[in-house]
Amino acid sequence: MTSGAVQTEAAIAARRQQTKDKLIRVEKAIGQLRRERGRLAVRAIAERADVSATFLYENADARGLVQQAVVDSKSRHDRRTGEKHEQIEASWRERALNTEAELTRTQTEVLVQRRRIGELMGQLCDIDQMVPGESVQQLTTENTTLKRRIQQVTQEHRKLQERLEGARTNLRFADKRIADLEIQVLELQGATPVGTRQ
Repeated sequence: MTSGAVQTEAAIAARRQQTKDKLIRVEKAIGQLRRERGRLAVRAIAERADVSATFLYENADARGLVQQAVVDSKSRHDRRTGEKHEQIEASWRERALNTEAELTRTQTEVLVQRRRIGELMGQLCDIDQMVPGESVQQLTTENTTLKRRIQQVTQEHRKLQERLEGARTNLRFADKRIADLEIQVLELQGATPVGTRQ
């Protein structure tokens, strides 16, 4: 073998070893960025691995490592976003349902109290014509008490109505936020894969 052929073979072996070392550094860099929850982008990986971005694009093994890391990162991000979305939606839905149930209960109680007041007013009119003043006084006191109770129930009804409106507003805000997050996820999924860049 000539000395030129030996030198060429040595240069090729050295280049292969350099490429292998670079790939090892790229793998380590991706692992570090994942542990640190860093952004998995070509530039960040290249800087951390101390290799050029061109190497990451041109070397098929390096390009495959980067693409796989980016895909894994996006799927983890999508799972976290979906879980957060479900928690927010469940929380607001539960509050709205609780408020609506309380409002229904209060409305039912208001109707019962109004019906009772109507019955007592009718009895008061009947007794007023038949009974002496003491019974009328007792019924008047009871009627006053019932009117106060109606006022309290009406105030509770108003407060619950305001809470329901607040819960509905919060739910609308959560729905808008969720829609914004879904758009961001779709935009991230629609981003050009690393391997297709020029």
